[in-house]
Amino acid sequence: MPVPSDRSITLRALVIGALSNGPCELRGFGYGTDTRTMLNALSALGVRTEDDGRGTVRVRGVGLQGLRPPEVDIDCGHSGTALRLLAGVLAAQPFRSRLVGAERLERRDLRAVLEPLRRRGARIEGRRDDSREHAPLDVFGVEPGTRLGPVEHVLDRANDHTKGALLLSGLFASGPTTVHEQVVARDHTERLLAALAVPIETVGPILRLHPPRSPLAIRGFTMDLPGDLTAASFLLIAAQLVRGSRVSTRRTGLNPTRAAVLELIRLFGGRMGISPRGDSLGEPFGEISSEGSVLRGTTVAGELAERALDEIPIVCVLAARARGRTEVADVGELREDEPDRLRAITEVLRAFGVPAEERADGLVIEGRSEGSLTAARVESRGDHRIAMAAAVLGLIGDGETIIEDAECISVSFPRFVGTLRALGADLEVVA
Repeated sequence: MPVPSDRSITLRALVIGALSNGPCELRGFGYGTDTRTMLNALSALGVRTEDDGRGTVRVRGVGLQGLRPPEVDIDCGHSGTALRLLAGVLAAQPFRSRLVGAERLERRDLRAVLEPLRRRGARIEGRRDDSREHAPLDVFGVEPGTRLGPVEHVLDRANDHTKGALLLSGLFASGPTTVHEQVVARDHTERLLAALAVPIETVGPILRLHPPRSPLAIRGFTMDLPGDLTAASFLLIAAQLVRGSRVSTRRTGLNPTRAAVLELIRLFGGRMGISPRGDSLGEPFGEISSEGSVLRGTTVAGELAERALDEIPIVCVLAARARGRTEVADVGELREDEPDRLRAITEVLRAFGVPAEERADGLVIEGRSEGSLTAARVESRGDHRIAMAAAVLGLIGDGETIIEDAECISVSFPRFVGTLRALGADLEVVA
């Protein structure tokens, strides 16, 4: 089955394509709300894009000195990735801009990305609330003829948003950008920059980018976008839960910094196969197959849990069908999401009759490996991953499951319902 293009890669490819000497072509483009948001943002900055409506988007790069002052606020919608990456780029421009977003996005704390940007000279102001700082962001840019300075930053946890913003701002800086990582976060930004010959090097846990010498140094490119492994995980885990099932996802991203969910499926005892098929600009992809399995409870913690942070809601669904207890720890960062994803997934599990106990940095789940779960009526709270996790649980419910506010699924997987139907599930969308 096909899955939408990887959002993290797509958003970065759009930004870097805009800063290239163009033209660029992105194939296999996924039309989620976040990717459309980025297209609109780049258009506001004077970047021309063309969409053939069949999965190919062309970007006319303007180089590192070609962005134009926006005439309106730049709306980042629900995309925290777009907000942070654009903050890094706009902090280095000789003009003023303003980044806004949906109400849920504007409640997120942005200090982790704003503080290191300010240390390199960025002038950015957000809305302050006690010790937190939120969007809207007023980005004042640099004085004409000046540049951001070099910076060295230590990440206290895996954070690809902060790393990406620093690297993108570093393209415009007067000196190197150095990032120290204790746990290697998603490395899509540095992989794409390295593939385009931008001077960037990795030595162990240290990543260093040197600013290009020419504003036209980033060449135009063509990229076949890999499928989103996070989106694929909902289908792969659905197959694990439903006895006799077998699902394969095509052209799915196999980047090692994203593959923790595959390690976890195997840790639960799931049967799965991986067939690498190639790579595109440094991003490996392949086919992943998954089939109904007898699952056992386990412990999800430490570096593995940090690397699987986005997949924790669907991993909890896997635990709901495992024999015995599963303990999930070291994922307290999920409480910073809007909504609190730990609380939301705990409530969903309980609604389906799965015993789950919420903890400060995780939860404990007593799996129900036999029989059907209790069909439930649940609320997504506007979170696409909670909505899809509930839909997968509904596949093994004892009756009709209703998921309120399910339109949020379009953020990451617009064809999720149609894909499950094609696999044999009985789903209906009610306006």
